[in-house]
Amino acid sequence: MDFTYLKNLMDNAAGTYTPGSAIVIYRNGKEVFRHAAGYADLADRTPLTYDRTYHIYSASKITTIIAALQLFEQGLFRLNDPIYDVIPEFRHMTVRDADGNITEAKTPVNVRHLMTMTGGFNYDLDAPFVDDARKITNGKMDTLPTIKCLAKYPLDFEPGTHWQYSLCHDVLAAYVEAVSGMKFRDYVRKYIFEPLGMADTVYQMTPEIEARLATQYTFVADGEDPGAVKCVDPAKNGKAKGGTFVCSGNDVAYCFGTEYDSGGAGITTTLDDYALLLAALADGGRGLNGSRILSDCTIELMRTDALSPELKKDFNWESMLGYSYGLGVRTMVDRMAGGSLSGIGEFGWGGAAGAMAYIEPERKLAAFFTQHQLNPREEIFMPLLRSAIYAGLDR
Repeated sequence: MDFTYLKNLMDNAAGTYTPGSAIVIYRNGKEVFRHAAGYADLADRTPLTYDRTYHIYSASKITTIIAALQLFEQGLFRLNDPIYDVIPEFRHMTVRDADGNITEAKTPVNVRHLMTMTGGFNYDLDAPFVDDARKITNGKMDTLPTIKCLAKYPLDFEPGTHWQYSLCHDVLAAYVEAVSGMKFRDYVRKYIFEPLGMADTVYQMTPEIEARLATQYTFVADGEDPGAVKCVDPAKNGKAKGGTFVCSGNDVAYCFGTEYDSGGAGITTTLDDYALLLAALADGGRGLNGSRILSDCTIELMRTDALSPELKKDFNWESMLGYSYGLGVRTMVDRMAGGSLSGIGEFGWGGAAGAMAYIEPERKLAAFFTQHQLNPREEIFMPLLRSAIYAGLDR
């Protein structure tokens, strides 16, 4: 193996595509490459080191899916079970159509809808349910009570009829709480993080974790209003090559309060810690220390294409060319369409600040890439990164 291309790509990207980045790659259960380039803080030119912590935003969704699938393996629910079985507030949902008319939903929201982003929810962080939950929780925003407030408001469409990136996985975290009887962060710590030895991965930052946090930036294209940059939908982030990195503070907008565990965006971690999770998925659910978090057949289900031809029309981000969507992860279905060196069934997900996971069980490959840049322009950089990773595997 020779990852010279990858090293050069990251070195050249430092200061242009990203302030700094790091990657670690596992193959056959062994680390085969790591590299860090650029800076943890541009102002004082602090080099990026491997012990830095990052908000990984939507890369957190991989953990949420694992947690739910663990309970699925135990026979505690079926994918088609309506979530009102354990969260009764979702029994009578409504749908708002394009004209603003509100009618009763014909189809209950089920677990499969949550896992596949077809539940009818959206990513409106200013929606009224947030204020409702803040009042009843005295600002703490406990996960399950907060999500119960969401159930009072109309869906964007009938469950199962469209794919839409949304709070589905935040609802799934609340579902895990309701099924397991444990606070989501406690469940994940006990059954995923601790078994794998992920000591630096949290849902609420400790002073020690915060002290190592890499400075978070937002890329602002030349001529663009910094206040207009949105980070939820990478399809809208643009392809601009010229711009500046603006310090954007350490907060995560998706974490509503001290007791809210965002299943969709809540994790703060290190490069090495989260790579342990990906390495387990690459090896049939068995961690590097021998701990098992999922069965191999469950991982196969997780990365199986879950979208019908109609739903694929909605899954149209340019950064996802060649991919479809499984249970909470992208999954490669067409290498030519994606211009991809990765194999069919390569899967993973990324985050709003540029973290990215690549997992391919056939090659027993796991790669975790970190940066701390909102608006990371992944439609430009990530295909280049993927090519450089795979080109180095057999050189």
